[in-house]
Amino acid sequence: MIKLRAVLFDVFGTLVDVHSVAKRADELFPGQGQRLSQLWRDKQLEYTRVRAMAARYVPFTELTEDALMFAAESLKLNLDGAARGLLMHEYTQLAAFGDVVPTLDALQARGVTLGVLSNGDPGLLEDVLHHARIGEYFDLVLSADAVHSYKVSPAVYELGPRSLKHPAGEILFVSSNSWDAAGAAWYGYVSFWVNRNGAPMDRLGVKVASGASLADAVAYYNRKSN
Repeated sequence: MIKLRAVLFDVFGTLVDVHSVAKRADELFPGQGQRLSQLWRDKQLEYTRVRAMAARYVPFTELTEDALMFAAESLKLNLDGAARGLLMHEYTQLAAFGDVVPTLDALQARGVTLGVLSNGDPGLLEDVLHHARIGEYFDLVLSADAVHSYKVSPAVYELGPRSLKHPAGEILFVSSNSWDAAGAAWYGYVSFWVNRNGAPMDRLGVKVASGASLADAVAYYNRKSN
């Protein structure tokens, strides 16, 4: 049985709620906050994929602002410079999910090496983890910016084994994005999908372990490590 030696987490949507921006968006554009937040996120992910495929990298913060402007234009919202600045700042203040700290406490108590592996650029990750008050839990913060690409590029997932000096098969990767969990499994990680919304798994020809919360990921880690 392979012993797990570390846990890497995705950040956006897994540790912090990307849709916590909807409240501020609704203050700026009454009745449109949820729609703007969802379209913003959808376009952000689309841009990561298009840019990764075309090898046209820009930092995640820039890409996120581009996605915001597209979403506002699509909804015919008057996103002036002040509103854009407020929403981009809000993206550095994303709320942590309620199960995050108990999960990190439980793993840290076991002496597990913890890290994040994210599309976010280093400055954004620093701000987000600091605001969520979880940055101190992590032994390493790995950014796709290091390889100028985005998930699900193998070069991004390679950052984990390269930094930890362990093969991917000895690292648990945890994400609430099923396509990300699949990408990690393709690369060779032991992968866990946090399926908070009871969604079907993306049909990508790979099966990964899953559960409804990060607590289920801890239970899975414990089973694989005993």
